[in-house]
Amino acid sequence: QRPKASTASYESGSFDDKGTFLFEMQDAVVAILVFLLAGLCEIGGGWLVWQAVREQRPWWWAVFGSLVLVVYGFVPCLQPSDAFGRVYAVYGGIFIGLSYLWGWGVDGDRPDKGDVLGSIIAFVGVMTALFWPRDEGDADSSKPVSATEVHMSPLYSSHPP
Repeated sequence: QRPKASTASYESGSFDDKGTFLFEMQDAVVAILVFLLAGLCEIGGGWLVWQAVREQRPWWWAVFGSLVLVVYGFVPCLQPSDAFGRVYAVYGGIFIGLSYLWGWGVDGDRPDKGDVLGSIIAFVGVMTALFWPRDEGDADSSKPVSATEVHMSPLYSSHPP
């Protein structure tokens, strides 16, 4: 059985002299790669189904796209975090930008200024959620916490936001 995400992150990360958690670059790289794989599966699978249904491509495109979407359902489980809601929320913001990139690269649908601005806003929003300092003891606490009480275990905290 996999260890809890917060435990796994502490094993690979470290704390600075103020008690702030510093996760290793490998943790960030793994998370980004899993987000990109999830995007490729979800967008690619959905695109194949779309092509079969809306663009009259062969029926097997829809079948293959559906199988890719089933695979996509398992990809987020590769994230080191046990915080399901946070993983999906952060992925959602990344998905927005990836969708525009797919549309531009595959279908030639160049994003306009509103698309780009919306993607940037979404990305800033999910990066805020991902990297927001969380009180290790009680993430729901509304009281201010000192630097020694806060750790930067963004995605890897198993506490709710």
